[in-house]
Amino acid sequence: MVGGGPAGLTAAIYAARAGLDVVVLERGVSGGQVFSTFAIENYPGFPGGIAGPELASRMEEQARAWGARIEMSEVGRLELPAGPPGGMFRLMASKMSLQAQAVVVASGQRPRWLGVPGEERLRGRGVSYCATCDGPLFRDRRLIVVGGGDSAAEEALFLARYARQVTIVHRRAGLRAVHQLQERARRHERIGFLLESAVEEITGADRVEAARVKHLPSGRVESVPCDGVFIYIGGLPNSGFLPDEIRRDAFGYVITDDRLATSVPGVFAAGDVRAAHLRQVTTAVGDGALAAVSAQRYVEARA
Repeated sequence: MVGGGPAGLTAAIYAARAGLDVVVLERGVSGGQVFSTFAIENYPGFPGGIAGPELASRMEEQARAWGARIEMSEVGRLELPAGPPGGMFRLMASKMSLQAQAVVVASGQRPRWLGVPGEERLRGRGVSYCATCDGPLFRDRRLIVVGGGDSAAEEALFLARYARQVTIVHRRAGLRAVHQLQERARRHERIGFLLESAVEEITGADRVEAARVKHLPSGRVESVPCDGVFIYIGGLPNSGFLPDEIRRDAFGYVITDDRLATSVPGVFAAGDVRAAHLRQVTTAVGDGALAAVSAQRYVEARA
């Protein structure tokens, strides 16, 4: 399994239970983006929600209990079998190289950058993509959250625990987050909104001091004082290590069939790295289960 998020860990649980020799290669911490999510409120079985790190820890513990090995090593290249289909794949990782009869690619996605002046220069100096990681550092500060989806609303609510003021900046006239999250954000006394607006520049000498925000209908630009800018505008797939033979869409997401097989026999894809209409923890878990079963059948057919 390449990736130790919900898709990779679920695949590991299913494959290990089936008696396969399973190794999960994860470049960071187990859980992927779930680990840096403060609370997950729509995961079945937890009506009051569950903290992301706790859910990730439970998944990892279960995978290990069934015999899966979890190695902290980043995969830099997947090499296809030299001969006809059915040979061994080679995974070239930062700390090791492994051979495998089948591979489940569950490498997830990374945050998409705004691509505006000041963003790269001030990363780690007020520009962040992880409220859970950095939010407590901004107690009683003024913050901007860029984005209008579930993640933006959830993280704005989390940041409001610490910040003096949180302003959500979104290009559209309304948020895209689910109704419950929108209502909670709108009712919060420390959360405000700049809608139909876009951040054009992040300014500051050594740290974030302000963001230049353009009101799109009028073209008016104002400098909004702030101490941090948290960006939640989607992601980009971690698929650059895959060979060209594995088909991807225009954005780099891996294309699969209904059994999550890729264009290369023996390679399957699951979770956020896969081309799909919805990316949630629940869909990642379902993907992981199906990819593992498909991989198991592929291996057994060649035994």
